Amino acid sequence: MVTTKTQTQDNPIPSVLIVGNYCHDVLLQGGAVVAETLGGAASFISNVLTGLSVSFHLTSKVGLDFNYPLNYNPIVVQTSKTTVFHAYFDLASSENAHQDRVLKRVEACDPIYPSDLPDRRFDYGMAVGVGGEILPETLEKMVDICDVVFVDIQALIRAFDKNGTVNLVGLKESGFYHLLPRLKFLKASSEEALFMDVEEVRKWCCVVVTHGKDGCQVYWKDGETQIAPFRANQVDPTGAGDTFLGGLVAGLAHGLVVPDAALLGNFFGSLAVAHIGLPKFDLRLLQRVKDEMQRSKLNCSCCLERRDDGLIFTKTSGHDEFHASLASTKLISTCSIQECQRDLPRSPRTVDQVILPQYNGQPKFLVSSVFDEPV
Repeated sequence: MVTTKTQTQDNPIPSVLIVGNYCHDVLLQGGAVVAETLGGAASFISNVLTGLSVSFHLTSKVGLDFNYPLNYNPIVVQTSKTTVFHAYFDLASSENAHQDRVLKRVEACDPIYPSDLPDRRFDYGMAVGVGGEILPETLEKMVDICDVVFVDIQALIRAFDKNGTVNLVGLKESGFYHLLPRLKFLKASSEEALFMDVEEVRKWCCVVVTHGKDGCQVYWKDGETQIAPFRANQVDPTGAGDTFLGGLVAGLAHGLVVPDAALLGNFFGSLAVAHIGLPKFDLRLLQRVKDEMQRSKLNCSCCLERRDDGLIFTKTSGHDEFHASLASTKLISTCSIQECQRDLPRSPRTVDQVILPQYNGQPKFLVSSVFDEPV
């Protein structure tokens, strides 16, 4: 368990509890290992929250075989191995395919129990298990100690066959359905959304459905709204939904209205797919994003009425401007990186022509800093 603190007394930013295990992710193509990376939704979400200066406490479990040095130490289970996922990018035609890959859980670490959670209150809680580690009683404890709870539906509906292949079950059969009225947000991919009745669930909590290159849709009891995407060159989709959720929660923590926070989620999701494994964020980009968030917050601070829970679901008059400013920020950052790389040897293929880099005989271990210093 770990806690980071970034609040100030003058302008406190809500504290966040992240619950979900770290993983070892192995990416395979053509029967060969292409990359081995740090995985688990907790790693992608904490990456975004750290970059945007949001305080969080992370509860995650790993085994003694955990490979990666981190600033946020997980709970080490002496008698268990770290959760391992294999992602097969050339088996997408099979009936168990998850979009453009097949996922298999090769190892599973211990579940996270209610007793593993801290005995304190949090403004936000995030249940983001990927390997079945979130138990109904653990989510119930999170609801008790967090004012607002966000859940990624993959933590609730993933099931694993005898070979470890990831399958999905209906939300009503998941064992978590009775807790929906106590949740505030439920995030799902367009594929995962097929395993619930969105029209029914939206009566109890906000439902956010991500559509990849087409952005996302936000549903709540009294309405819905489409949130525009950002252009992206997809290299690896792993962690895109997790990074989206990190952006959404970070935006809300900084006081954005829900549509603007979802837009920030789309922005960070578009950054994630351009990387293999945990994305690196340029420090100048992060500062520009913080500046744009502050401007957006100030522009709508008095223009709309908040609900009793403090949330605003209506798009502000500055929503499109916020989208344009984030797109410009991304473009400027991309151009700066390209200028720095101008003298480097060029790849025979541009990034938007590949799904994964070609295997050269040795797997790539990706463990360097997740923040790029300005050059």
